[in-house]
Amino acid sequence: MGTTFKDIISFAIEWEKESAKLYEEMGKLAKKPNAKLMFEAFEKEEIKHREILENLSPEKIAKIKPKKAIDLKISDYLIDMTFKPDIEYQDALIIAMKREEKAVKMYTDLLNKIDDPEAQKLIQFLIQEESNHKLRLETEYDDNILSQC
Repeated sequence: MGTTFKDIISFAIEWEKESAKLYEEMGKLAKKPNAKLMFEAFEKEEIKHREILENLSPEKIAKIKPKKAIDLKISDYLIDMTFKPDIEYQDALIIAMKREEKAVKMYTDLLNKIDDPEAQKLIQFLIQEESNHKLRLETEYDDNILSQC
């Protein structure tokens, strides 16, 4: 991946496309209704993210004030799951959380290698977005899985 605004946007759009495709495939293969619905919702969300990125410009990014999302760190203590058609809702959430966790780490690592202020601002925006997705998933996991323990 390059380090210009254009390179980073292109990469991020491809990441969102891959995520949407992954969730679409899992949604089609999942046999459990709640996992199927969750993957379908994630697919739609990733499509929205891609559309947002496709309309971003350095001028729009300059106006954004990144805020650090709360990190519940739930995914930090979970192991990666492998998709199976009979996947349970809990495991489906873990797959999504781990993907968002990896995205945050990837963009954070990239931020430390970039000097261009426009590109840095874009990466901070991407970190914020992926962190918010991770928080949403971790909150869902906490509310619906951990609270049952």
